[in-house]
Amino acid sequence: MSEAKSPTPTPGDTYKGWLFKWTNYIKGYQRRWFVLSNGLLSYYRTQAEMGHTCRGTINLATANIAVEDSCNFVISNGGAQTYHLKASSEVERQRWITALELAKAKAVQMQAESDDSGDDFPAVSPNSGQGGDCRNTEIQSTLRTLNSKVEDLATCNDLIVKHGSALQRSLSELEGLRVAVDMGEKVKQVTERATLFRITSNAMINACRDFLSVAQSHSKRWQKALQTEREQRIRLEETLEQLAKQHNHLERAFRGATVLPPSFSNPALGNKGAVSGKADASDEDDDNEFFDAMEEPAEFITVPADPKYHRRSGSNISGISSETGTDDQSFDELSLASNPESPQPLELEPVRQRRTRIPDKPNYYLNLWSIMKNCIGKELSKIPMPVNFNEPLSMLQRLSEDLEYYELLDKAAKCHSSLEQMCYVAAFTVSSYSTTVHRTGKPFNPLLGETFELDRHRECGYRSLCEQVSHHPPAAAHHAFSEKGWTLRQEITLASKFRGKYLSIMPLGSIQCIFEKSNNHYSWKKVTTTVHNIIVGKLWIDQSGEIDVVNHKTGDRCHLKFAPYSYFSRDVPRKVTGVVTDKDGKAHYVLSGTWDEKMEFSKIMQSSKGENGTEGKQRTVYQTLKAKEMWRKNPLPEGAENMYYFSSLALTLNEPEEGVAPTDSRRRPDQRLMEEGHWDEANAEKQRLEEKQRSARREREKEAVKAASSPEEADAKEPGPASSEISDESAHPDTYQALWFEKIDDPVSGETLHIYKGGYWEAKEQGNWDLCPDIF
Repeated sequence: MSEAKSPTPTPGDTYKGWLFKWTNYIKGYQRRWFVLSNGLLSYYRTQAEMGHTCRGTINLATANIAVEDSCNFVISNGGAQTYHLKASSEVERQRWITALELAKAKAVQMQAESDDSGDDFPAVSPNSGQGGDCRNTEIQSTLRTLNSKVEDLATCNDLIVKHGSALQRSLSELEGLRVAVDMGEKVKQVTERATLFRITSNAMINACRDFLSVAQSHSKRWQKALQTEREQRIRLEETLEQLAKQHNHLERAFRGATVLPPSFSNPALGNKGAVSGKADASDEDDDNEFFDAMEEPAEFITVPADPKYHRRSGSNISGISSETGTDDQSFDELSLASNPESPQPLELEPVRQRRTRIPDKPNYYLNLWSIMKNCIGKELSKIPMPVNFNEPLSMLQRLSEDLEYYELLDKAAKCHSSLEQMCYVAAFTVSSYSTTVHRTGKPFNPLLGETFELDRHRECGYRSLCEQVSHHPPAAAHHAFSEKGWTLRQEITLASKFRGKYLSIMPLGSIQCIFEKSNNHYSWKKVTTTVHNIIVGKLWIDQSGEIDVVNHKTGDRCHLKFAPYSYFSRDVPRKVTGVVTDKDGKAHYVLSGTWDEKMEFSKIMQSSKGENGTEGKQRTVYQTLKAKEMWRKNPLPEGAENMYYFSSLALTLNEPEEGVAPTDSRRRPDQRLMEEGHWDEANAEKQRLEEKQRSARREREKEAVKAASSPEEADAKEPGPASSEISDESAHPDTYQALWFEKIDDPVSGETLHIYKGGYWEAKEQGNWDLCPDIF
């Protein structure tokens, strides 16, 4: 490792040297050339790369510097970038720490001065290296020259004013002279002052000429530099686009020439796995990159139970006959056969025939990078996006798709055991993700006040209603009830971040399910959805995280784990495992399967502590009965790949229907135009609706401000016992109130969410939609 310039460099000086940077678990620490300049720490593979390829940069003004041990230290800017570095010795590490701390202090000071001054000078590119230093010096020198010229002009202006006034006085005095003797002296005095005025004027003209010359010469150079940067950016965009096309061509060629075994059918195979916990999210080894998402050890192992358990009668095992060897009959069939209160089948009225196709998706070309390059690190719900990214469904309709496998809740409502009921509720939570496996399109962001009803009372026995109750942050409330004895309600807020290589979607909010007969009250939250290969390659979706389904009445709990995709894992992709425990923590059921195909459950007959697994963790061994299938994904309709990979239910969601509210998503014009293939018209209509929504928001803000300034409002806000607390609505001018939902505190789960307050289905029956706002 080469020596740095000085043991204690001064702030602002360039500091260079070799350091070892952590890349991943395969390659470990790699030797890289680091350059510290102008508050920026950049690194390169070699010194020769400094002129053309920077591998990464961190702004020290917002970075944290931490020392790990004698030679290691860490630099992080809060999550997006983290460098784990190692010096060759403790002395060398201390030199770097000193240089970094000084540079950070200088960068913070310069940033504060820049904020105070409000100057909008362009920042130096972090990739410019030493050329950036020369350019910055040149700009500073030019600015000093221009400032000096401005000072010269100000001085000349003062002199012109002074000499002009004196000349004016002399001329006035000359007019008042009467004696011919004094005429000669006065004329001489006027001549001198006129000469001074002429000299000063010439000096000012020359100073103006110099100023103009300098400004023009450097203006041309800056315009040329700006044009060069613009051309370089366009070339980079074209190069990246060409690389993406080549990558897709190679993928197609590879798939056409290679026959993969069934275990490699995962579309994610060949793509990178999860990002390393230590490696930088934009590390340099793209051509030979491996990620360190190693296979995690299983928390438990399941083995077949002793055959004696299978021979025992159902009455001896928790009173559940469906799990004691009766393999050819399901629990529901037995329950219905043994339940004398089960209703007899009635003659049903003919149900409506739903559509089975929508127009095929047009093949529109879209330069994805030209749109997404400005979205890195931003909240996507606040960025206007063209419909080219969308699918012709709104987020409210997508939320209603959670009911595709409503039969699981019907089965759960018939269960006599709360623990078995928990298994079906857990399977229902997993089934909602099966519709996302190929659905890479983004649903339309609902307008504030938009609704969507899903009336399947005749066909399936349930009704569902969604309403967009907030715009920023976007939040939707959902209520569904079934004549089979269950109610589902949820309030979901989506937070999304684009990280360059992938898009993370974090659902916030709670989902609750209440069963009328047992009064069991369940609640859970959703896991994170990740869309990979945003820029290059084929898009694919993964679900990862953990879900705790809790029965607030009995204390039962089901812990589900969605395993993230890993290149190194030998497990089935998209694997989901879970254990159902009672309030005392005793395990009763094991759940296993995948979120895109099926879920099974097995009754635990015996458990014991097994041998230590990897990393020294002791795993539990469960002896279980034969697994029973609870849920299996319905096959997609024919031609689904040309219809946005919609399921049979999704194809019917946007079907025009009479009698729905004027705020229903089916009536949204931009969504309808996109479904029919008129994308240009849909984009124009989408912009119109968004501007209409913004205008309505401004009107509500004006009304709120006007109401707050009225005398009655002032009297109501006088200090009182409860005046110290200010609600979120009063703190924000936009006091929009949902039409069909109200915000309450749930006493069972302790959460605050929007609950259906009634009135919608009655209004539909009467055809009275006077309360609905005009949003379309």
